[in-house]
Amino acid sequence: MSFFSKILLQPEVEEYLGTMFRNKELISALGTLEAERKYESLLNCLTHPPAFTTVRVNTHLASVKQVKNLLFEEIHKQFKDLSVPVLQHPELQDILLIPVIGPRRDLRKQSSEVIVGAQCGNSVLRGAHVFVPGIISASKFMKAGDVVSVYSDIEGKCKRGAKVFLGTKVFIGNGISELSRSEIFSSSGSLKGIGVRMTDPVYLSPSLDNVLSSYLFLQNLPSAVVSHVLNPQPGERILDMCAAPGGKTTHLATLMHDQGEVISMDKTANKVKKIKQNAALLQLNCVKAFCCDGTKALAIGKKEDGQEGPPFSAESFDRILLDVPCSGMGQRPNMAYFWTLKEVMSYQPLQRKLFSTAVKLLKPGGTLVYSTCTITLSENEEQVAWALETFPCLQLQSQEPHIGGEGMMGAGLSLDQLKLLQRFDPSSVTSCEMDINSLQDSREEDLILLANKDCIGFFIAKFIKLNSK
Repeated sequence: MSFFSKILLQPEVEEYLGTMFRNKELISALGTLEAERKYESLLNCLTHPPAFTTVRVNTHLASVKQVKNLLFEEIHKQFKDLSVPVLQHPELQDILLIPVIGPRRDLRKQSSEVIVGAQCGNSVLRGAHVFVPGIISASKFMKAGDVVSVYSDIEGKCKRGAKVFLGTKVFIGNGISELSRSEIFSSSGSLKGIGVRMTDPVYLSPSLDNVLSSYLFLQNLPSAVVSHVLNPQPGERILDMCAAPGGKTTHLATLMHDQGEVISMDKTANKVKKIKQNAALLQLNCVKAFCCDGTKALAIGKKEDGQEGPPFSAESFDRILLDVPCSGMGQRPNMAYFWTLKEVMSYQPLQRKLFSTAVKLLKPGGTLVYSTCTITLSENEEQVAWALETFPCLQLQSQEPHIGGEGMMGAGLSLDQLKLLQRFDPSSVTSCEMDINSLQDSREEDLILLANKDCIGFFIAKFIKLNSK
């Protein structure tokens, strides 16, 4: 039984997804009952966090063994008496996995309450403390040092500064208030530190904010798979077209041993600044970040001599990573998704513009990897079908590693083509629960298999460009 209810969706979006996950191809292959079960399982899984916290080791500065030992010591400090292992992924040698304990059903709810925004609540479920900007409401007489219960305002209806909230709220754990109610709400809004230090969250994950920051990078498992699939080589010229916040950019640079050139782009200046900061923190020198709209990254005519940044000449990159802006419906946990169907559907045309530019920038013989963190057919398999029809020069390639499932039926792709795609589908997980006893009784290989399945919803396609036509 799920701890949280299934994700809240706009009626039109739920109808759209329901039609998609009950398409004729799927029902013909699975049967109506199994297709329905998988769809309902997906909606339930999206409200729960993945079963593992995933960190990528910066192998440019430290060995995996060294960081694994340091991380184990840190987790032991945070979890005290609990023996929680740190596992190295056998197919992704730079990835460490920390099991998430929960949901913890025996936590006692306190009379003093703190209400946080949905985004803050999602972060708490993945190991974060509550920071002051995320607090919307607190009980009338709350003082610093009080033990409080924290709830997520998943519908966004609580008014800032309210003393009581009777609307829909979801319990996410207990903690100790670092500040009084008056300190939180009578300030000018400049407070940014921890407001509630979580001591007993519903899901127990390590808090890794500013922990070993030069040695590890918090990253969802499929996001780390993408860089390995692109397989950049030392000395090559790589383009990360939609790069913020820079996790994949720095991963690519690390896999290249900081030899070559990784061009990183985002259209928002503050996000580009963040990419540069991350590259500097990890001491990676081959990264060059630019503020540029990816749809305008192709130079028209001859490029000026000495111009380093965008726009770039056609066929000038060995490999391109296109992790496109998307509807984000694979992110976990997410208890409520308020985007309209129009907003969800708006991404497909943008993705195609970016894809078309990427194909033109890629050298013949080069590799293009397309990825999203969403679950829709329109942004995933339908985009692959469109790309193969629009660009005869592209050919789908097998992926290594391939630890996710196959592509989803419904876009007209052949079974052989679907096998070349990689779709991470949380609905394949039968349970969203792990306690310390079941963890200790589990074999490491079974935990790795669980980590491969119980992650965010994600999609990867890999193409090779056969010629320049």
